Amino acid sequence: MKQKILLTALLTGLTLGLSSCDKPATPAPSGETASTTNAPTATSAKAGAEFEKLKGKWERPDGGYILEIRAVDAGGKLDAGYFNPSPIHVARALAYREAGETKVFVELQDVNYPGCTYKLALDAKNDQLVGQYFQASQQQTYDITFARLK
Repeated sequence: MKQKILLTALLTGLTLGLSSCDKPATPAPSGETASTTNAPTATSAKAGAEFEKLKGKWERPDGGYILEIRAVDAGGKLDAGYFNPSPIHVARALAYREAGETKVFVELQDVNYPGCTYKLALDAKNDQLVGQYFQASQQQTYDITFARLK
């Protein structure tokens, strides 16, 4: 419980810090993440196994955009890249558990992508990431799907 409160406080501070940069702040997801202590728990083991399923290259069929998840730590921090087809800077990328689902949050910060975000859920049955893309400059949200590249 203390870890959840600490994580919430940390994410709130990060969000407030970003909002002071004259850029729209996007709140981080508030789901369960794996435990960051050294003591293994059932929650951290389950979340860690679920997070491992996220690794790989994912493509949006509607435009060829690529989300590459290279690594994920036990706390849910992702080492991710985004390409269209050139690299777009990923400001932050997180995996978390919410309502029994594995979810991903990605924030982009680059030319033409200032504060754009993805909020995705893993559809393991269909090997897809499904969710929404927020196009910050247009203030528009789109339903999107990424399919794993084989």
